[in-house]
Amino acid sequence: MHCPFCGHVETKVTDSRLASDGAQIRRRRECLACGERFTTFETAELVMPMVVKGDRRREPFDEAKLRAGMEKALEKRPVARAAIDAAVSHVTHKVRTQGEREIPAGAIGELVMEELRQLDEVAYVRFASVYRHFEDVEAFHEEIRKLRDARPAPAPRARKRAAPPAQMPRREQLSLLPPEPDETEKSGEDA
Repeated sequence: MHCPFCGHVETKVTDSRLASDGAQIRRRRECLACGERFTTFETAELVMPMVVKGDRRREPFDEAKLRAGMEKALEKRPVARAAIDAAVSHVTHKVRTQGEREIPAGAIGELVMEELRQLDEVAYVRFASVYRHFEDVEAFHEEIRKLRDARPAPAPRARKRAAPPAQMPRREQLSLLPPEPDETEKSGEDA
């Protein structure tokens, strides 16, 4: 690596550490010519596939565009930022691991809908209405019906039995009251 101060070609690494939760390596370097120190960051460069749009245009995969679409669907919904970040990461990872040079935009849309279905049903229906070009209310009803059918069946509830009538606690059960006097103590008090 060339020194950014003097341009010399030889530098030595004085320290290496993981950064960004292990996604990068931070290296402290020192120039062997001028002695200046500087920091570099090393990350893996992964090639993402091209996205094939509906009109056959091709454009590079854009994680920012993916995030913006998901955030629009989740607007004003009670979903944590960390959950949104995780969903975007899941979709990006699935796109990357397909191993294809090109991926249809429809396949990405389906991955997004699956993540949104798990995060928030309202956001899922919002996204689906735009993605699938809902024309009328019936299309909304149909998608909601599919969503309800896909839900796991609720566990059967046990019937509650009527509680027995409350009984007054016995004196020995109440720890705050002094114990009852023995028969011998009662007879001694009478005398």
